[in-house]
Amino acid sequence: MIDALLRQYPRALVWAFGDSPTMADELAALVIEGCKTASCCALDALSDEGQPVVGGFNIILDGQARPVCVTRTIALHTVPFDDVSAELAYKEGEGDRTLAHWQREHRAFFEREGCFSAQMLLLFEEFECIDIMPSH
Repeated sequence: MIDALLRQYPRALVWAFGDSPTMADELAALVIEGCKTASCCALDALSDEGQPVVGGFNIILDGQARPVCVTRTIALHTVPFDDVSAELAYKEGEGDRTLAHWQREHRAFFEREGCFSAQMLLLFEEFECIDIMPSH
């Protein structure tokens, strides 16, 4: 199925959210529901081949590495962790969608990854869900 999607969406990035199968499932479901329209990662964690571009496609995987949807990047922002706005936190669609929740959960995530710093640069990606796989 991924091969067919890559033919339909050439040069799409293929990835799952988070750092566990459970988190991948939960966050992908938020995209499908329309609650999650943004995500972020540590800027230093991006590889040269895996950088999103405005207009580019993402094939989002669930916790079992199955494609669940396709998104199209509509905006990119580079922001220090401590400067993330309530608006960007809300667009991530997680928890109660407040900045306090976003800060708590993302600090814990980046600490698990071993890269947290209050001034670390994040790449925020805003996206729209353009295709949902039939099983979802």
